[in-house]
Amino acid sequence: MSTKESNELTQDTVYDLLSNKRRRFVISKLRRAEGPVSVNELSESVAAWENGVEVEELTDKQTKRVYVSLYQIHIPKLDEAGLVEYDKDSGQVELTPTVSELDSYLPEQADEGENGIPWEAIYAGIAVVALATYGGVFLFPDALAWLSVTAVNVVLFTTLVAVAGAHYLMEQRR
Repeated sequence: MSTKESNELTQDTVYDLLSNKRRRFVISKLRRAEGPVSVNELSESVAAWENGVEVEELTDKQTKRVYVSLYQIHIPKLDEAGLVEYDKDSGQVELTPTVSELDSYLPEQADEGENGIPWEAIYAGIAVVALATYGGVFLFPDALAWLSVTAVNVVLFTTLVAVAGAHYLMEQRR
């Protein structure tokens, strides 16, 4: 029974699927796409990425080498696993909702919003600024007499509420 028929991705299957850099790139490219993408376009994107050049600078040989491997191996494997829908007639590939099962295996996908905001760094930055401010207020009370601990608390709390609210809203849009 294929993975697509059983509709269950085992850990071994996921590791096998993600073990190839081309499959990871295809999944990433499709996540950013707003609909189906042609195998030709995927081939050009992968070839450009692998060769470190713009799509316009690719040779036919570079593109064809990638196209053959995507067409014969990688896309059928992703299709069989139920991660993509592949229409051979039109040559179009599109992610299925099953791809969300990969999020726990791809922490950068799960931790960052679609716009790539590293929330843990923002929260850590707020904590560092808060600790530095509290430390300054307590270590240099004369120099920072104009800065009250209450004002620092209000600003810190307001900042945390605003950032957490933005984080929540962005996660809801995903």
